[in-house]
Amino acid sequence: MSPATISSRRPRQRLSDAAGNQGLRLSDVSGSAIGAGFLAVLVSYAGPLLIYLSAAEAMGISKEGFSSWVFAISVAAGLSSIGLSLWFRVPVAMAWSAPGTVLLISLGTSLSPAEMVGAYVAVAAVLVLIGVSGVFERLVQLLPPSVTNGMMAGILFGFGLKAAGGLATDPAAIALLIVIFAVCAVAFHRHAMLILLSSALLISAVFYDASVGTVGVAFASLEVSGPVFSMGAMLSLALPLIITTLSGQYLPGMAILRANGFQVSANPILIVGGLVSVLAALLGGITTALASITAAFCAGSDSHEDTDRRYVAGIACGVFFCLGGVFAGTIVEVLVLLPNALIALLAGLALLQPILKFTGAMLASDDAQAGLLTFLFTASGVTLFGIGSAFWGVVVGIAVHFLGRSAALFSGGTNT
Repeated sequence: MSPATISSRRPRQRLSDAAGNQGLRLSDVSGSAIGAGFLAVLVSYAGPLLIYLSAAEAMGISKEGFSSWVFAISVAAGLSSIGLSLWFRVPVAMAWSAPGTVLLISLGTSLSPAEMVGAYVAVAAVLVLIGVSGVFERLVQLLPPSVTNGMMAGILFGFGLKAAGGLATDPAAIALLIVIFAVCAVAFHRHAMLILLSSALLISAVFYDASVGTVGVAFASLEVSGPVFSMGAMLSLALPLIITTLSGQYLPGMAILRANGFQVSANPILIVGGLVSVLAALLGGITTALASITAAFCAGSDSHEDTDRRYVAGIACGVFFCLGGVFAGTIVEVLVLLPNALIALLAGLALLQPILKFTGAMLASDDAQAGLLTFLFTASGVTLFGIGSAFWGVVVGIAVHFLGRSAALFSGGTNT
């Protein structure tokens, strides 16, 4: 068989891997790809960033501290998106972990900022090790899907309940936003959160006298913090964050890339995501990971009909994220105009689809009982020995899963 024949049978993306250092070709740039990258960033700021703001408020973080967080996660996501998309010529859109930010809300003030940084650094190191070792696929398969889905559904559901809390204090505003969301979710599905955020800002200006006109250009305020490694932070934050990042971010993100014809390996993405996460952690930023929402915007046919030119969307996504990081002060000024009740509602609505996804997968699994127990213990918010509920939910779920399998094997053995 000739070398030419062998070469022609290689997967298309493997050839792209080898030629990934060619840089951006101007002929590949298109308005649709740039628009897809821009929309991915807008949706990330309109939804998941509101969840992050709720986490900052729950932990008593100042406006300047949150600005540092936004700079860290934006620039980390931006640089990794640009680098990976250029190198592999694949629309690799990175972002931060929305389920991970909900973890912070459940922890509240139980961890110091330095302990959070220590947990983030530990998670980043584990991600790099997983990427170097190449055990991502096998590691994900070790965890029972019912337990991982139950944990993630429990984390998100516990926070989602708070979305309705403002109905008692601001019934008119909450009802109006729910009506807008219900209409936009059907008629303008891809832009629903953007329209909802714009509507919330308008409502804040009209009904709450929010000073929208005072918002100006403001750069990020950077606050550097060294890591402190504690057992409580490792079990309450780092361990659940690893699980959510792998099963809730990288796994569906890689599935979206592969469904759109991109067969790039997860290993280099894990390594790069882990490395930028270390730098982001020192500024308070949560772990950077492959994101399914932004990946769907950039990798799909709406980005460009030619798959070989869609990598431009990943680069555009990264550029806009970097710009957002630089002007994080302005973004924070806009978001803090929203009353707490509206922030909780918007963040809860942004989580509806993930809650539906993980709850449905949990109930459809072969071991729904273990998943349901994981869900209940995780959503309870219980803390034992200073360790948060997500850890105990996983412990209970895994124990029930393997005890159930053992009992089934024993019962089957005695009946034969």
